[in-house]
Amino acid sequence: MMMPPDNAVILTRDLTKEYELGAETVRALRGVDMQINKNEFVAIMGPSGSGKSTLLNLIGCLDTPTAGQYWLGGEEVSQLDDNELARIRNRQIGFVFQTFNLLPRTTALHNVELPLIYAGLPAKQRHEQAKAALDAVGLGDRMTHHPNELSGGERQRVAMARALVNEPSLLLADEPTGNLDSSTSREIMEILVRLHDRGETILLVTHERDIAAYSDRLITLMDGRIERDERHKIGEPVA
Repeated sequence: MMMPPDNAVILTRDLTKEYELGAETVRALRGVDMQINKNEFVAIMGPSGSGKSTLLNLIGCLDTPTAGQYWLGGEEVSQLDDNELARIRNRQIGFVFQTFNLLPRTTALHNVELPLIYAGLPAKQRHEQAKAALDAVGLGDRMTHHPNELSGGERQRVAMARALVNEPSLLLADEPTGNLDSSTSREIMEILVRLHDRGETILLVTHERDIAAYSDRLITLMDGRIERDERHKIGEPVA
């Protein structure tokens, strides 16, 4: 049995996903081989229909592949059932979405605490971890505010704190700046760079090259396959 390298957070082999649409078979992913190691900051780009969303769903354990293998943190997850995938998601993956997905009637602190409530942690430990996560994204002084009292950038930072609070092995960011202006987008990306500097492994899906430039590696998808996989210095323009 194949075992992934110790430093691999993500390893896929011939990852394939097909959908049946009426009489037509859509081949969304056509055999993706990818390894992402601890403390890498990887951006995934590609045109509409290239397979970005499908790959994101598989990497995030939101869906299962038609064929191929996927290891997350050394555990093969490609054949797990829905309950086991939920366990993996809650323990190993922090999600940051374009739309923030915050509960409007509760404070920033409580929004960040939610994953810890699901994990069954006692209240004192939840508060301490949630406060530390908010401090890490520069929102320690806004923890009692509700989402409607925060700017778009602050709401995204709350979402980032919530994604980090379980200390996941992978931070998965799906178009995290899509609803933000350019100045706020830079602030969010600079926070992601700081999180990477402290040891986080980050996988970012974006359609914007200036956002991808904050990563240190760019994977380009085309027609369900990896077309290019290139490393670059953080902040350098990407072609």
